[in-house]
Amino acid sequence: MEISRLFDFVQNQLEKNPRKDSLVSKVQGKWVKTSTQEYISKANAFSRGLLQLGIKPQDKIAIVTSTNRTEWNICDIGMQQVGAISVPLYPTLSEDSFEFILNNSEAKLIIVSDKNLYDTIFNIKHKVSSLTGIYSFDDIEGVPNYEEIINLGEDISLQYEVDSLKNLIKTTDVVTLIYTSGTTGKPKGVVLTHENIVSDVLMCKDRIPIFPENPIALSFLPINHVFERMLIYLYHYLNIGIWYAESIDKLGDNMKEVKPHIMTVVPRLVEKVYDKIYLTGSTAGGIKTKIFMWALSLVEDYEPYKNNGLLFSIKHSIAKKLVFSKWKEGVGGNLVCMISGSAPLATRLNHIFWGAGIPILEGYGLTETSPVISVNCMKKEGFGIGTVGAPLIGVDVKIAEDGEILVKGPNVTKGYYNDPEKTAEAFTADGYFMTGDIGVIEKGLLKITDRKKEMFKTSGGKYIAPQIIENIFKQSRFIEQIMVVGEGEKMPCVIIQPNFQVLKNYLEIKNISLPSSNFELIKIPQILDVIDREIIKMNKELGNWEKIKKFELTPEEWTIDDGLLTPTLKLKRKNVMTKYKYLYDKMYGK
Repeated sequence: MEISRLFDFVQNQLEKNPRKDSLVSKVQGKWVKTSTQEYISKANAFSRGLLQLGIKPQDKIAIVTSTNRTEWNICDIGMQQVGAISVPLYPTLSEDSFEFILNNSEAKLIIVSDKNLYDTIFNIKHKVSSLTGIYSFDDIEGVPNYEEIINLGEDISLQYEVDSLKNLIKTTDVVTLIYTSGTTGKPKGVVLTHENIVSDVLMCKDRIPIFPENPIALSFLPINHVFERMLIYLYHYLNIGIWYAESIDKLGDNMKEVKPHIMTVVPRLVEKVYDKIYLTGSTAGGIKTKIFMWALSLVEDYEPYKNNGLLFSIKHSIAKKLVFSKWKEGVGGNLVCMISGSAPLATRLNHIFWGAGIPILEGYGLTETSPVISVNCMKKEGFGIGTVGAPLIGVDVKIAEDGEILVKGPNVTKGYYNDPEKTAEAFTADGYFMTGDIGVIEKGLLKITDRKKEMFKTSGGKYIAPQIIENIFKQSRFIEQIMVVGEGEKMPCVIIQPNFQVLKNYLEIKNISLPSSNFELIKIPQILDVIDREIIKMNKELGNWEKIKKFELTPEEWTIDDGLLTPTLKLKRKNVMTKYKYLYDKMYGK
């Protein structure tokens, strides 16, 4: 069948290869499968229920869930089929942000996953005049359950109304408003049509590797984020069963249970996985640690699709058997690849994971581009570590004179909801979307060098690209998070959230008694000394003007909940700077 609207992907799966596990969530400790047929039947009932509630085409319905779950998809397809516009939200938003987005989008209904979110929305409901109802996925006393909407649509004789509306929905119709995470200022509602996301899914097809029969994807990145959401539709299209992880804390257990063939990651997760592996291997002791370190050194510069010679192949086979096979078991044993997005991945880690037999395909995109602009594939001519692959066929990418990446294509948004001024600012005179990222194209592959808005000059007039420097320093197992500062100052410095567990392990190895708190931990001379040595080591990879001269450690972890990280674990630089202004002033003697 021809696919032109998002709901066509599920229908396509039903017609061509229906699955018993189209969607799978863990409920009360057991994996519960939803077949393709059941998925569509429930979505149809939800659509009919929305019509009974008086929902009209282009009405807005917000949806927010603390974890990815099957119900989200049923609601998503159900909304699309009657022409309603979904407004997916992050569960970590503040009350002020929820209030702003619900008012800005003029949402009529909101569906929440649990009582905590219900309480948050209930507190602001009186401030949102358009909002007529709150429904929940979980059973909450006194709160309408989303199943009530499905029950309203029990009468299948009304399906003709849904089908009539589906036939009227055009590819150019708006299907969703996705509000940017708002690292600075108010969130902007990115307007995306069926065509925007469908075209991106179809253009990504040729970048997907070959999977065995009945492949499985494990999903844990926020489904409201366009990266994971687009891939959900792609999984439907490629007939891949989608299993939802319980949480990031249980991800390791879920990987071993589900044994996925593909999953998406963000660089911070890859770094955490590697840190855990390194800690286990480096502290095993004796011959085990020696073998681990030997295997690691073997693949630190591993280049996929390169003939490394017979001797290397022999050594690599031994390393796989003794060390890397255990890494693969830890991620389920069946992974064909992981897809990384959201932020740049440290090249050293990519070399190591490929060498370990766990390929990572790094891609690039934005909410405004639905999201994928470019992505690596598992072919020699379309792959390069340190790059985000070749632009998708059908996406026009060019580099502006100042290095900014400009994009045009069917996947690019037409603008921001109710914000013509921001929309006008986002495009060039000839219609290219300005990504705000700096990059180059080398041998047909796109390479991101930094965020245009994050680059700054020192007082000496030298440009500093924070992300490049931060990625180098995050290779240190002692560093959990790091932010480069120094705009208008004579030198760049860094604020560091150390890896507290690694530091504690270091003290134990050195037979130094552990302090009672992280506040005391970061004052210990041996800790300051080891961080200083890490800074000196990493500085060797930087130009003289980029070298870090001073650092300060924070006693707290940087988290999503405290507003220092976005839901995809990127730095909220303004918030970090505000919280640790006293450390900034200390480094610069203010």
